[in-house]
Amino acid sequence: MKLSRREIALAALLAGAGLTEAAAAPVPPAGRTEHGARPSADPSYFTKATGGEYIAMVLYPGMTALDLIGPHYFFSTMRGARVHLVAPTMAPVACGQGITLSPTATYADVPKAVDILFVPGAGFPTLDAMKNDQLIDFLADRGERARYVTAVCIGPLLLGAAGLLKGYRATANWGIRDKVLPAVGTIPVDARYVVDGNRITGGGVTAGIDFGLHIATLLRGPDNARVCQLLAEYDPAPPFDSGSPHNAWPESVSLVQSMIAGFSDDLVAAGKARANKA
Repeated sequence: MKLSRREIALAALLAGAGLTEAAAAPVPPAGRTEHGARPSADPSYFTKATGGEYIAMVLYPGMTALDLIGPHYFFSTMRGARVHLVAPTMAPVACGQGITLSPTATYADVPKAVDILFVPGAGFPTLDAMKNDQLIDFLADRGERARYVTAVCIGPLLLGAAGLLKGYRATANWGIRDKVLPAVGTIPVDARYVVDGNRITGGGVTAGIDFGLHIATLLRGPDNARVCQLLAEYDPAPPFDSGSPHNAWPESVSLVQSMIAGFSDDLVAAGKARANKA
């Protein structure tokens, strides 16, 4: 079997990372353990892994770009996956944070049955998105047949508005999760990501990275996902232990809650209005 120059280079990278029998296994940092049997010396499980999955990642004005970019990295690293950024037209979509993304497919281009339907969150633009019948109808239609129906941050609320999370357990950004998800008939869960049947939801913004890596594991297996994680050097060590309300200073938690109190009320009202409309 003849390998391409790219595959030879990748095999060398895997060998150097300690993923062949000849290399010594790296020692995990204290308190962390690498689980599971080590892969064989043959890197073909990564270099030749193909699935042809169709992944539709929905864009809408004002969305939080990192909600999408984190999962997108792991989705697009899966060889053979067809990852599309989807919008009503091919016109660029202005996200929050001054970032603009270009769609690669329109609603009409997306097959009736996709492997992954993904929705990012946003701040106040989520309210506009919930009132967008074209967007909600698209989610409801494709979500009905999708292999996996997914979202992160406040995105699960849009799935709920489309009737796709009624009765399901789900998570979302901690600041709105417990108050807002019940408005669309969803059971809130305090977790980084939640899997309930074929519904997979993630918490706020950076939780999309863990969420995306978990989905890569479901689709391509843990060995492949481990390599994707290593290629991304996803080994977080933040300067502060303040990324969760469980760890942050109470003063910080109170400040954030006060900042979003009115927004949460608006989301609840919009969620109930959409549920009544359905």
